[in-house]
Amino acid sequence: MGRDTLSDLLGAVRLRGAVFYYVSCWRDWATEAPPAREIAAAVMPGADQVMAFHMVARGSAWAAVSGDAPLRLEAGDIVVLPHGDAHVMSSAPGLAAERQQPEWVFANRDAPRPMPISFRDGIGVPTPDAPSDDADAVLVCGFLGCDLRPFNPLVTTLPRLLHLPAARAGGWMANVIDQAAQESAERRAGGDAVLERLAEMMFVDTVRRYLEDLPADARGWLAGLRDRHVGRALALLHGDPAHPWTIDELGRHAGLSRSALHERFVQFLGQPPMHYLASWRIQIGSRLLRETGHTVASIAVEVGYESEAAFSRMFKRLVGVPPAAWRRQAQPAVPPTASATAASVSSGAHSSMKR
Repeated sequence: MGRDTLSDLLGAVRLRGAVFYYVSCWRDWATEAPPAREIAAAVMPGADQVMAFHMVARGSAWAAVSGDAPLRLEAGDIVVLPHGDAHVMSSAPGLAAERQQPEWVFANRDAPRPMPISFRDGIGVPTPDAPSDDADAVLVCGFLGCDLRPFNPLVTTLPRLLHLPAARAGGWMANVIDQAAQESAERRAGGDAVLERLAEMMFVDTVRRYLEDLPADARGWLAGLRDRHVGRALALLHGDPAHPWTIDELGRHAGLSRSALHERFVQFLGQPPMHYLASWRIQIGSRLLRETGHTVASIAVEVGYESEAAFSRMFKRLVGVPPAAWRRQAQPAVPPTASATAASVSSGAHSSMKR
């Protein structure tokens, strides 16, 4: 399959990352992060979805989400919380943890990043430097943000806790963690931009590894992407969303009858192909509304609608407000004169988040 559908989606939903904390830990320690929604405005302003992540640069740690068994992390491991659940990071399972208060995060939202944090026997305090030479464990922690609205089928298909073991990640990811730790400790010029890119690369590779390890009976957007026929159909829809697709034409290209493709699409994605296409078109349209000065009529044509009225009706049906109202509510990501296209939706960057 020639089309990189995963990259298309990640670009359209504006994935961006930021490293917030460089954490040095000694002896017994534990801290509880609040739900990401409580601190989203401080760490990822404008993001619908905020995901915490932790890279273990040295030593070991445990990650735990309420209701699930604690997970041991070794040096080189990465863990992502795709749904922004409250969670505990600790030196051992079962340790009492003090919850990080959202007020602390907001009070330090403008502090230079990454902020050095030291945990000594459970007490965590910001430090003026990063005294990690003799630390038992070193973690690089931060956040990822993306859009959920109008359409993001990826996030819902991910587990509460996404774990990429060092042994599974390969050598290049170990280099990413080492680089993130070095950039966090040294704070060189351009470090924020480097850390943002590293966080985004880490997330994409973690999702790719998760996709490769999905069981044969898995369902959801990623499983559909892996399926020979559904994956081909998704590539076609993403590759040319403005094309006047019909279920018959899509089925011919995907190698299935219209009824078989419909059934298989619903089996994996929970909706028929034409419903998916409508949602994808509206997602692209919302990005163009946010980031360009194009008229609603021109955007309607660009994403495959014959008229502004038809686009506006579908937009309101899926989003809840007309396109013009969405544009007024959305924070522009680039100057209004900038141009974007449905085939090239580049990911933005931001900075901000946790303790």
